[in-house]
Amino acid sequence: MPLTPKENNIPLSKFESMLKTDSIYFFDSVEFEEIIHYYIDIGKGALAKKAIKLGLKQHPNSIIIKLLQAELLIFEGLFEEASFLLKEIQAIEPTNSEVYVQQASINSKNGNHHKAIALLQTAFECTDDEIDVLSLIGMEYLFLDNFEAARLSFEKCLEVDYEDYSSLYNIVYCFDMEKKHAEAIVYLTKYIDTNPYCEIAWHQLGRQYFIQEKYEEALQAFDYAVVIDEYFVGAYLEKAKTLEQLKKYKEAIENYKITIALEDPTSFAFLRIGECYEKLNKNTLAILFFKKALHEDPLLDKGWFMLASLHLKKNNLRKALYCIKKTIEIDEQNSLYWRKYAEINIKLNFYEEAVKAFQQCLVLDDLELDVWIGLSDALCLLEEYEEALVNLIEAATIFNNFSEINYRISGLYFKFENVNKGANYLEKALEENYEYHIILKELFPNVYTLKIVQDIIKNFK
Repeated sequence: MPLTPKENNIPLSKFESMLKTDSIYFFDSVEFEEIIHYYIDIGKGALAKKAIKLGLKQHPNSIIIKLLQAELLIFEGLFEEASFLLKEIQAIEPTNSEVYVQQASINSKNGNHHKAIALLQTAFECTDDEIDVLSLIGMEYLFLDNFEAARLSFEKCLEVDYEDYSSLYNIVYCFDMEKKHAEAIVYLTKYIDTNPYCEIAWHQLGRQYFIQEKYEEALQAFDYAVVIDEYFVGAYLEKAKTLEQLKKYKEAIENYKITIALEDPTSFAFLRIGECYEKLNKNTLAILFFKKALHEDPLLDKGWFMLASLHLKKNNLRKALYCIKKTIEIDEQNSLYWRKYAEINIKLNFYEEAVKAFQQCLVLDDLELDVWIGLSDALCLLEEYEEALVNLIEAATIFNNFSEINYRISGLYFKFENVNKGANYLEKALEENYEYHIILKELFPNVYTLKIVQDIIKNFK
């Protein structure tokens, strides 16, 4: 039963007046139902219990009030008491669908989803409210990760009421979980043929096209959604994201700004606008919007990261360092942030900090070649050559036959005057990639000028 606001609810006001004065007023069972529903919905269990107790005194045979009592018992986790009460009600009214719905609820909360489904199917045979029961069956199948059965149940809801948008969302969710995006497009297209002015369907259709990287089709779908509902913020957001993929950054910015005008500003919208301006090489505006994003959410690590990257691009190294430190303070488990921290520190000649950053990447299981190379180069800049060699030899066990590693190992062995090993690794590196021998010249200029090194290189020309 729909609830009315407290101030306009005469039975409710009368009931609360009765509680304050200790008077006893008579209410019919429908009024009690409304009062109990109200208290359950706002979470005032104690008052709901009082209303149930008085309601059963005045109407001891009211099935509706007993069902509400069972509902409250379930809410409080008193499943045995609720089950006992429901069996009593079932004996009196075996075709009351609400009995089976509540029994299903108990089983669902206990993890017995198959039993819950069986009970809900019984409820469906007795009910006039088919959509609610079908929807509950769909939810139980979702608990079982049976997305196909769930989807079929939600589809039946739409057959009863094609404007049941909650079920439409659930159908698309099931398609998403099954990764059946092409099938989702077919379903949504058919649905739109029935309900062509449904902005939600157009929005969801656009999402499916976006996932399939069919951006032109996605853009068209989002356009229809905002034409139908010019205040549909979600559609403007998706449209803006699609325009970004199409590299139409100015139009994307316009759509993100529409979302800000329609609703309270969000850090996400400001961040995306900033990235669009950066793509347009309007770095001053990009920085402005990154800062706006951080004003909305100071703990937005990606905002600090984007700001750090842009300052680095503009060679504002101190500002970049400050921003990347803020990023890592928020999320120290992201190796991408540590990589950027290392890059900035190397440019500032803070090699020890760069070494710490690369080592942290390895701790976080970021074992990419760039990390091993970056760490060894930073160690070399600190003249920690032995540690650099140990690091490179370990890297070579992960990356076999990589010239970037072998040139460095060669350079270090020559530096340690181990000519045989230096020559072996140099020959190996030259075989793998001759062009990369410039690495020796950049990292080990003294080694590069050695006669033996020059002779080996010339022999591979």
